Amino acid sequence: MGLIGGGPGSFIGPVHRIAAELDGEIALVAGAFSRDAAKSEQAGRGYGIDPSRAYPSVEAMLAAEAQREDGIQFVTIASPNFHHLPAARAAIAAGIAVMSDKPMTATLAEARELAASLDATPVPYGLTYTYSGYPLVREMRERIAAGAIGPVRKVVVEYNQGWLAGAGEGKQAEWRLDPARSGEGGCIADIGVHAFHLAEFVTGLTVNRINADLGTVVPGRLLDDDCQMFLRFEGGARGLLMASQVMTGEGNDLALRIYGENGGYRWSQENPNRLEWLRGDGGMEIVRAGDPGLSEVARRGTRLPGGHPEGLLESLANLYRDFAMELRGQSGSLVPGAGDGLRGMALVAAAVAASRDERGWVDFTVC
Repeated sequence: MGLIGGGPGSFIGPVHRIAAELDGEIALVAGAFSRDAAKSEQAGRGYGIDPSRAYPSVEAMLAAEAQREDGIQFVTIASPNFHHLPAARAAIAAGIAVMSDKPMTATLAEARELAASLDATPVPYGLTYTYSGYPLVREMRERIAAGAIGPVRKVVVEYNQGWLAGAGEGKQAEWRLDPARSGEGGCIADIGVHAFHLAEFVTGLTVNRINADLGTVVPGRLLDDDCQMFLRFEGGARGLLMASQVMTGEGNDLALRIYGENGGYRWSQENPNRLEWLRGDGGMEIVRAGDPGLSEVARRGTRLPGGHPEGLLESLANLYRDFAMELRGQSGSLVPGAGDGLRGMALVAAAVAASRDERGWVDFTVC
């Protein structure tokens, strides 16, 4: 694995490294950690890699690694949104597989360009919609697909954070609130796409209409920091998506509720090893990570016996383990791909435009 981004002071770079290496199937061996050569070298020392493999640019890394017998097999892109397209495009042109942070790119036009690059030069491509790696999220998906709660009627997904509730903006906030580096979406692109992907991933349904209301709560910001939207799914199911980064006091409260004709499920990322199964007779059962009756997909994503907490790192590690399967040509991977990325970017573009123009309900398509 070669890492793009994740330089000194990065939060997400070390997270990717730990998750990728958790199962001993992947090793971080190279990186273009910063556009500043000195900082890239400093980061390389921190990651403990060969100093000669800490590069000053993506292009330098790809060129040098191509000459090595033990060169990188894929890159992880953990840089700001505006850099996703050029980094991915360079890797794809070199025939190198790509794992990228979400969103896919900064804009829908860039996402289409990236998808075209993949069509022209097919390589494995994955997106770290991390929450799809949780065992009980995958268990819900399996059960709903098997008809356990009947046809889905209602979907409610919330992603509540409070770290941008104040006017102060640190390093992590700076680029996310800058249209030149983040793109046209703020909160909707940062965490809203996570909620959107989770709703479609678990239900197996696609959204075909939206009614979006995006807002900028803290004065002076150029991008949205709060959003909510009504959803209509294929088949008639109704949904509600709420994502906010100005809900004072909230941490990382991603929660999903799905209701079908015969029952429902409730799951929260802050308590990820517990799934509530609401039965049609009014009763409720608790499903726990590690329970012996879980599906093969959920068991495959669980490393510890029941009662031993697993969390975000393990969830991301499940995506990396699936990606390693793809690189070996094995089946069964659930890593989100370019199609998921295009849908996320289409949602950002549609929601921003519809909210800005107060259009109300609009058709949602990816074209």
